[in-house]
This record gives sequence, C-alpha cells and structure tokens, in this order.
Amino acid sequence: MRIQQHRRYLMCRPEHFTVSYRINPWMEPATPTDTDRALSQWQALYDTYLDLGHEVELIDPVPGLPDMVYTANGGFVIDGRALGVRFRVDERRGEEQPFMDWFAADGLEVVRPQAVQEGEGDFLLVGQAILGGSGFRSSPDSHREIAEVFGREVVSLTLVDPRFYHLDTAIAVLDPVEGPGGVDRANIAYLPSAFDAASQRLLAERYPDAVRVSDADGAVFGLNAASDGYNVFVSPRATGFAAQLQERGYNPVAVDLSELLLGGGGIKCCTLELRGAR
Repeated sequence: MRIQQHRRYLMCRPEHFTVSYRINPWMEPATPTDTDRALSQWQALYDTYLDLGHEVELIDPVPGLPDMVYTANGGFVIDGRALGVRFRVDERRGEEQPFMDWFAADGLEVVRPQAVQEGEGDFLLVGQAILGGSGFRSSPDSHREIAEVFGREVVSLTLVDPRFYHLDTAIAVLDPVEGPGGVDRANIAYLPSAFDAASQRLLAERYPDAVRVSDADGAVFGLNAASDGYNVFVSPRATGFAAQLQERGYNPVAVDLSELLLGGGGIKCCTLELRGAR
C-alpha cells in the first residue's frame, strides 16, 4: 500500500527563462526557447501540486538568472535547517544569495556552504540517509560537509554520463521518509547506466527493491520526478517508467515540462522540498 504524504515545496516562476549559455549537454543557445510555453508548463506543475493538497511557496525570479526556475539547486532543507549552495559554474553564482535570503525569511536556520555543491540537485533524502552525487557539479568534499551539517549518513555516488550531471536526473525518491509507526520504508528508482560500477553495486545492495529504469526513459528525464509516496509526478514521455510505477502501486501523474528541458531541467529540478519550516 502506497501512502500519500503532505509536501511543502519551493518553486520559482520561469519569467526570465531562456537558454543564452551552455553549462550542460541539454542546453543549446542556438535553439529558440518559448518563455510563454515554459510558463504555461510550469503553471500546470504548480496547479497539480495544489490540486493534490500540497503547499507551494514561491521565490521571486531575478532578471538575468534564467535558471532560478530550477529551485532544487537552491539548497537542501531538513528539520528547519537550510544548507545553501555554492555553484560550480559562474553563470549560476548569482542565485546563491537570493535563495539563502528566502530561507532566512521563512524562518529556517541558514548555513552558508564552504564546498562546491548544488543542493537537491545532488543530495536526496532517502529514509534517514542522504544520497550524495558527484562527478560533474558537486565536489566530494561537500558530502563530508553535509554529513556534518545535518548529522546524517551520506552515501556517496559517482555520476559518469554528462547528460545526467546531477543526482536528481538519475535517481527518483519514491516512498515517504517514514511509513506507519515510523517505519523506514523509503525506496528509489534509478538509472544504472548513469553511475560508475562501484555506485551501481552500492545501489543494488542498499536498495534491492528499487525500480531500475531503462536508458530510454532516463534519456527523456523520466527520473527527474517528484513523489509524495503515492503520486509520482513524471514526464509523459517516460512511458516505460510510468508502467513500472503502476505495477508497484504508485499513481504516475504526467506533467510535460519539455520546454524547461531545453535548459536541462525537469519536474524535480523545479521542485525544492521544504522539510520542517516556519
């Protein structure tokens, strides 16, 4: 039995969305982008969250920072404490302070990071542990830092395919952190080919019941998905993954963010979870 749990998210309207530089393989400045279409698709995701009973907070978009829509990269929040981010790429450094200011205004305890890392892009809470990604954006030193900040086990994983440059493009957290009676029943879906051999072995050992997603579904950002434990918000093009979710008792909810994929982001990229707050 799958359990829907209430979620509180932070999102940012893509009012300034465009692709004017290239910092990941999905971005091609020569390809035209449609800001109005991006806004319409984003609004559909926002409305879907609200329709299913979740809360959504908004951070104001800043002109000249088109990637602010990908709020998952803005920080990592657990138990009322927010670790800010330190982007590897200069094009996104301007986002760091606005996100930390928003966290502080929301009543969160804000920690300014020392190591290079990109928030929930490369850190995912799975049960009581944090999965940490490195290989393209976040540094291995950031895994030690986040373990110290939150006092939790961090499981380090190495990404090897540049298309999947953040952990949240190759792993989706499916189950709630805790089930009935506080039982840890967290589970994941993941794309094996996005990881090196050691990480693949670690994932297989740690999550034997995980959903292993095909390369075809990974290539359409199928794993860049959000879940409330029952509803899994997923790309409509990831049809195989949707079928796998249904077989496991989840309810796949298709939301098309194809315009925002031109910037290298999908559903999870646009969704930062706020755990503990206000």
